[in-house]
Amino acid sequence: MRIHHLKPAEGSRTKKQRIARGDRGRRGKTAGRGTKGTGARGTVPEGFEGGQMPLIRRQPKKPGFNNPNKVVFAVINIGRLEEAFEDGAEVTSATLVERGLVRKKRPVKILGHGELTKKLTVEVEAVSEAAREKITAAGGTVR
Repeated sequence: MRIHHLKPAEGSRTKKQRIARGDRGRRGKTAGRGTKGTGARGTVPEGFEGGQMPLIRRQPKKPGFNNPNKVVFAVINIGRLEEAFEDGAEVTSATLVERGLVRKKRPVKILGHGELTKKLTVEVEAVSEAAREKITAAGGTVR
């Protein structure tokens, strides 16, 4: 058997229906589309949902979207660390939650607002440059 001997299965290939050829015959005039209405016409407006409020108009009006991968930090200033910790203490995410300075279970970032005079060892997820400078200037370390 060669490729030129192959044929499609019997009945699998049918002739295309010739519709809308005049107003006589079975497939003429309205060509099986009935009369009037959206189905009888050539185009339907983009986004048309049969009269119900379209999806694009049901969405919130604000632009943009919520990024599920965005990292939201629980922030705390070094001025609060000055009040809450004694000299030589170790500052971690766990100790901040324990003392009630940070409420949510989020990564912690320390910002540089306020003054720091105590020597602290800071070990959190993120530290701003200003906070890093103030902690090292007070004799502390940032890991």
